[in-house]
Amino acid sequence: MNLILMGLPGAGKGTQAEKIVDKYSIPHISTGDMFRAAIKEGTELGREAKAYMDQGKLVPDEVTIGIVRDRLGQDDTNNGFLLDGFPRTLAQAEALDALLDELNANVDYVLHVEVPQEKLVERLSGRWVCPTCGTTYHTVYNPPKEEGVCDKDGTALIQRDDDKPETVKKRLEVNIEQQKPILDFYNDKGYLVTVNGDQAIDQVFHDIDQRLNNLR
Repeated sequence: MNLILMGLPGAGKGTQAEKIVDKYSIPHISTGDMFRAAIKEGTELGREAKAYMDQGKLVPDEVTIGIVRDRLGQDDTNNGFLLDGFPRTLAQAEALDALLDELNANVDYVLHVEVPQEKLVERLSGRWVCPTCGTTYHTVYNPPKEEGVCDKDGTALIQRDDDKPETVKKRLEVNIEQQKPILDFYNDKGYLVTVNGDQAIDQVFHDIDQRLNNLR
């Protein structure tokens, strides 16, 4: 089965990816992992990607697609794959479609783990950190024994700028805008499966698993 996993930051995509890979024995292919492997192996595309990354620039689509092509051509993808973090743009989605045509393959499902924006803000902005020992807490999921104070050393907890609600909200809005045309593209092709991510982890996986069983 050839799958693409999509979802906004905080939707629990990583947890579900682990469960899918574990049950269905297909490789989890993330953009970051592909880039790191290509750079480590010193491939021509890896060197090209590294040059852009070293300058703090985005890697162009043609280089990214080339790296994806190399990765999907490896033997461990014979029984399928789970793509995570790719495609990020409509152009990449269209290029992936063309690439899979070349490989006589296609996408089976695009799994979209959907969580309401206000719930994502709560998940992402509830994180507080101890500046002394680095222990991380969450106001809802892992609160300290005493509000605002580290359990280990009594230091006052701080919230990083990236975790502040207004920053999180802006980041999510940018992601929503970027994701919409890709979701529309796959919906039009009939590949899109939206799963309610605002449930217990095991229930989310149960819903995904039910859909994947249809492919067997």
